[in-house]
Order: sequence, then C-alpha cells, then structure tokens
Amino acid sequence: MQISKTTNTKAKKAHPRDRVVDIINTFESLLVAFILALVFMQFVMQAFRIPTGSMADTLRGAHFSMRCPQCGYRYDCGFDPRRYGLPEDVIPGGYIRSAQSRCPSCGHYSQNIRPMQVSSGDRILVLKCIYQFFKPKRWDVVVFKNPIDPSINYIKRLIGRPGDTIEIIDGDIYINGEIARKPLKVQDELWMPVYENDYQPIRPYEPTFNEHKWRLPFRNAKDSAWQLNKNNPTQFELDSQGQSKNYLVYDTSYGNDFRTAYAYNDVRDYKHMPYCSDLMMRFYVRPASTAGRVGIELGKYESRYTAWIDFTGEMVIESIGADETKVLASKSIKAAAVNKAVLVKFTNVDHQLIFRFGREELVYDLGRSPQAAGSIKLDIEPCVQILGSGELTLSHIAIFRDIHYTATRFFGAVEQARAVEGNPLTLGEDEFFVLGDNSPNSQDGRWWEEPGKGNNGSTYRKGIVPRDYLVGKALFVYWPSGFELPWPKSLKLFLSRNSRANPLFRIMNAIVSLKCIPNIARMQFIYGGSGAPSHLN
Repeated sequence: MQISKTTNTKAKKAHPRDRVVDIINTFESLLVAFILALVFMQFVMQAFRIPTGSMADTLRGAHFSMRCPQCGYRYDCGFDPRRYGLPEDVIPGGYIRSAQSRCPSCGHYSQNIRPMQVSSGDRILVLKCIYQFFKPKRWDVVVFKNPIDPSINYIKRLIGRPGDTIEIIDGDIYINGEIARKPLKVQDELWMPVYENDYQPIRPYEPTFNEHKWRLPFRNAKDSAWQLNKNNPTQFELDSQGQSKNYLVYDTSYGNDFRTAYAYNDVRDYKHMPYCSDLMMRFYVRPASTAGRVGIELGKYESRYTAWIDFTGEMVIESIGADETKVLASKSIKAAAVNKAVLVKFTNVDHQLIFRFGREELVYDLGRSPQAAGSIKLDIEPCVQILGSGELTLSHIAIFRDIHYTATRFFGAVEQARAVEGNPLTLGEDEFFVLGDNSPNSQDGRWWEEPGKGNNGSTYRKGIVPRDYLVGKALFVYWPSGFELPWPKSLKLFLSRNSRANPLFRIMNAIVSLKCIPNIARMQFIYGGSGAPSHLN
C-alpha cells in the first residue's frame, strides 16, 4: 500500500514541459478532427436545408403546419416571404398571418386566417461524390448547382439521363416513346390525397367546402343498397341478396375533384389545374360470409377498369366497354376470412393496373405507349366507384392521385414547357434533366430560359444539368420541422407583438420560437431510383 501511494504521488508531479506537450497533442487532435470533418463534408456527406417548396410534399421548404379546423386533417401550406415583404429565404420569428389554404381532404377553405409560426424547411443529408462512382438513376432526388447561377444549390428529382428523349404527356414521363414507371417506394411518396372518409367536418352546414355546404361525397347508384353505419358515419354497410352489384359512386360535385391541386400552393390556382387520371383507391372490407364480392372501378379517359374479389377465393381485373366486359387478369386465392377486416386497394398508375387484397396481388400491364390506356382525352374527368354484393362493411375509405407534371406555367397560357408533348427534349452526353415534385410550382428544367454558365465563358444548353454540376444524392431527412417547447401562449403573443420595438424582446422571441423538439415521425429516407422496382418495370 505504501509503495503504491509513493508511486501515485510521484506520478502526480508532472514536469511543466509535459503539460505543454499535452496541450500541443490535444490541439493536434482537435485540428485533425476538424480537418477530417471538413474532408467528410466536402467529399462524403453534407447537411442541407430545403429553402423552397418545389419538392413538396416529399421535401418541405419554409411552411405553415396546418390542421383543418373542420375535419382535423393535417397538411402543410407553403410560406412565400415575398408576400410578406421579406427577402427570399427569410423565415420570420414569432407569429404572422398564415396564407389562405384549402384542406386536401374535405375541401374546406379556411376563412379565419389566424397568426401562426412559420416552420423551417426540412434539413437533409446529401451523399456527395456518389455519382463519381455510380451512374445517377432515374427518380433519384439530386442536389446540383443551378446551371444559370452555379453559386446556388438546387434540389430536384432526376428524370432524364444521357441519350434519353423526354416527353411529358398528360402528366406522365415518357422516355424514348415509352412511359417511365416509378419504383414502388418513390410512387408511395408521390401519392396525393383526394379524399379520406375518416376525416369528416364538424360543421358541414357552412358553405366553405369548395364554395358549398359539405355532404358525404358518396351516393348510391340506381337500385343500390349501400347504407351508412348507424353508429359510425365513416363506415358503409351492405346487405344484399345474391350476386347483384351495388355501386357506391364518388361524387365530385360535393367532394374534391381530381385536378392536380396541391394544398402546399396558392388556392387561387386550384380550379384551373388539369385532371389527373392516375388514381388509387383503398379501403378495408369485413365480410360477414363468403357469399359475396367487393371491388373498385376506376375510369381513365373513355376506359373503365374494375378489380373485384369474390370472397370464395377469386381475384379479377376487367375492362368495361360499351358492348362487352373483358377479363384482363385473374387468379385463385384462399377464401376470405369471415368477420375480419382486410385491405382492398386498386391502382391505375403509369399504365399498370394493380389490385391488392390483403397480401395477395394481381397486376395487369396496359402497355408503355402513350395510347396504351386509350385515346388521351384531357377534358374527361376520371371516375371512382365501389361495387359490392352480399353482407359486408367498409371502413377507412380513401382516394389518392399520382403526381402530374404540368405542361404550362398557368392555365390557358400559350407558353409551353420544354420536354412536353410535341416539344420533346433529347439529352446528349453528360446531360441530365430534372423536375420538381411540386410540379405546378417548380422552377426546373422545363422553364430555364438562359443557357447554363460554365468555366471560361462556356455555356450549357438551356434546360439541362451537366454532369459536373451534380453535387450528390439526397439521402435522409434528419431534422424535419419540429415542435417548440410548451411556452405559455400569452408569453408568445406578447413577445411577438413587442419584438419589433424592443431588441431584448426580439431575442427572447427568437428563443421561444425555436422548434427544438424533433419530429421523429417525419425523419425518413429519401427514396429514388435505387429503391425496389415497381411491378413490371
């Protein structure tokens, strides 16, 4: 024990020069760590903040986090600083009057515009230099230098690669004359709500729903026997005899229509957007017996497609013509479980019909040419209806639409975009073409009016991104707009009202406005062309 004590005492007596060496070593370690961090940021991974809403709803710029006061549906509405007399990419602290918006589910136009905080844009991690080792894939979300101003980074979805001839026809992407189908995970990100039956208004009598009073947007077809559940107005019940088909029709004169409206954008544009006819409907069915069937019918142009399941164990996809009904695909499965809710989903997207019942799936490929789904009729509104027979209950009914790439800046505008029908774009070597997910509100390759700027006075073609301007691939949303600490509302309003007059209040207001609690539910990977392929792709 004594020896140990003596040894420890001597060990504690360090030479002054040893302390200097320790300090130098520590400094060297910090310097190495700093250099490694810089190298990592420069060549491997870097964090970026989304400034605008051109990629909404996949990635959000500065926005208002809304909740419909009628039905409770949550959605985001973009914040445009120019409307508030602020410089671009400025996020004000405290409360400001929110933009007017419309609920993407029940169609309610907010009349009472109340003060709200502006949520900052999503913060993402970008994998840099990946494209020096791997070829960029279609549908990747990429960060690149803006060809017109290379000092600014942009983020869009990569659509065209070298050698591609790109043509946007009725909102879909065609590459070398064939439709480009999205990978499954990308498609899941791009569905936009049309109507969700679980969200119903608390004051339906107010004329604020698409300029009329709200009414359940489903109606019985002639001689149909569908009824609302007496105890749950979000569920439908059917009790019919035999195999008679009972149709429940989605009525756009009361519900939202199928135009390419974005809750994120200005409400004034809604009525003037084109129809989107790539749709998906889903619900859960609970059959009381195996004597019956349930299905979904989707209309596109002049064609109608029906997918149905006979509870005894048969799945069928049909096309319905004026004179005949043609079976396109069918298969036998196990009989449906009685009194058990099962997911039913029917999708018509990118010229594919995909029918799902529980874990079973049935797919039919319509073809890849522009006319594969019939003659394109842009003025024909799509239709959706449910068919059923027997005794069953439906719940969690919802309708969604696909992304739709628009061909003009404004409705009725003469100016036409680049790479649209009749004006295709062919990419040369090391040329890429990008589009924003928020198609009506994205300054992308369709609209760039100046040649790209290169080195030593060289230029690039209008509308393209050169290979050497690709920065990297967007990988992960690590910090979506979060939640603020539960400060008293009276304190927040007081600081917001007095922040302009008092610098101290301005600082306190900024601190109180910090949304420092992460929204874990919105942390997610950003899927692109590397995701699982879609059916028949």
